[in-house]
Amino acid sequence: MHSTTDPVRTTIDPARDSLEGLSVGDALGAQFFVPGTSFPDLRAGRPPAGPWPWTDDTEMACSVYRELRTHGRVDRDRLAAGFADRCEPYRGYGAGTVVVLHEIRDGRPWREAAAAAFAGRGSWGNGAAMRVAPLGAYFADSPDRAAAEAALSAELTHAHPEAILGAMAVAVAAAHAAATRGKPCAPAELFDAVEPYLIDGRVAAGIRRARTLLGRSLPEAAYELGNGAQVSAQDTVPFTLWVAATHLTNYPAAITACIEAGGDADTTAAIVGGIVAAHTGVSAIPPAWLGAREPLPPWSLTAG
Repeated sequence: MHSTTDPVRTTIDPARDSLEGLSVGDALGAQFFVPGTSFPDLRAGRPPAGPWPWTDDTEMACSVYRELRTHGRVDRDRLAAGFADRCEPYRGYGAGTVVVLHEIRDGRPWREAAAAAFAGRGSWGNGAAMRVAPLGAYFADSPDRAAAEAALSAELTHAHPEAILGAMAVAVAAAHAAATRGKPCAPAELFDAVEPYLIDGRVAAGIRRARTLLGRSLPEAAYELGNGAQVSAQDTVPFTLWVAATHLTNYPAAITACIEAGGDADTTAAIVGGIVAAHTGVSAIPPAWLGAREPLPPWSLTAG
């Protein structure tokens, strides 16, 4: 097994690049929940000392990537079992997701477990969106397929329509980012690609508002859209699409913006990192950042 930064790789794999970008953003963002970590040092080119452990964002994204690499599509029963079997709660999983995954591991059908969350409303958290960018990149040639498969992957743990739509929006954005690799892509184009998949609600309203904020400052965007602090799809996905569209060709700037905005920085940086790396390729990720990130689990990078 080669390392995750193996120079032997010669084929273009936008989904793998997206996974790398997602995991580095996740791991670096998580460092800023550690007391004493300095954002001014990061901005000055002095990131925290490694290693940077990744969180549940990466662990679940790895399961999604393996599912696609092995089978080329999402089988909900199989992916739900993978999520449950690989869940390491110390990675920072939300309490609701841990309950759902433990119930699935104990034999409860995923449909029942996910639907029962939050008094039967289902979770509208950002967990479905945080893991889905590599799926979007995998289906770069078909945004319809990206949206459909993203919905399948989301409902395993997040049954609320807002969470499902958030995952669909991130997947379509990542698909468009991958499809335009090596080509100009104006910031508004990312929102144009997502618009046909929006269904009226809080996530859709936030995404449409985010489009009107292109060109505004980061503090204004975070104030208007949220920064993930509520850990909901609606206060996370619109902001991450704004950051990704604003910095689509500059991976370090995109991740730094997520961290500067605060809130759920590991998740916002994971989503943004997955979208941006799908467009730029892994070469845009600073080598020192890749080296500091905890290696990805070997099981995630091989077909099973």
